Amino acid sequence: MNSSFVQSAGGSMYAFIPAASSSSSSSSSRSCFTIRAATTVAPTYTTLKPLGDRILVKIQSVEEKSAGGILLPSTAQTKPQGGEVVAVGDGRTVGDKKLEISVKSGAKVVYSKFAGTEVEFNGENHLLLKEDDLVGLLSGDDIKELQPLNDRILIQVSEAETKTAGGILLTESAKEKPVIGTVIATGPGTYGEDGERKPLDISSGNQVLYSKYAGNEFKNKDGVLYVVLRASDILAILA
Repeated sequence: MNSSFVQSAGGSMYAFIPAASSSSSSSSSRSCFTIRAATTVAPTYTTLKPLGDRILVKIQSVEEKSAGGILLPSTAQTKPQGGEVVAVGDGRTVGDKKLEISVKSGAKVVYSKFAGTEVEFNGENHLLLKEDDLVGLLSGDDIKELQPLNDRILIQVSEAETKTAGGILLTESAKEKPVIGTVIATGPGTYGEDGERKPLDISSGNQVLYSKYAGNEFKNKDGVLYVVLRASDILAILA
């Protein structure tokens, strides 16, 4: 059985393994296969095996109702940033070391907002992305329980100032976007050129100043705002 290797415009590489069939039907299905922004995989293919450091994630369903039960129009629905890992590649080589993918099938993950290539496979929406696009592990729906991966850091954002120095109340649109927060959790760090993990210099509880538009923001169910960003987006530790 031969595998068809496909590379999308975004650079994602993956393999499709067709089900057993006659040579004519197999050839026909391959000839009509096209790559689009959201790729639909024909039922001919029964397995999708990511290559290298890529991961296949089944996307969680879009929330169609607000917390108050109001039906949301499609334009107001929140784009999912989480799902379940269903397949992983064989990993990558750094230096002379082979590094396996750090997450396993069945893990519940959160990923960067605009990462990966969308694929409709077996009638369900999936995302093919690189391991580095994963933000963290999250088994429930409480974002403060997120376990960051690699060099990612979870920060509880400080509330924006509601008044000017002169005591004037600020409207929501006039408030400055916060760039200060408290570190809630950190990832284990990234790998150096020697293939060894390099721990981060930032710890839980640190008050930090970070880049204004960095990372991915999440509002928890209690209304508290969090941001997950890379360690390189931290500008300073405050004390």
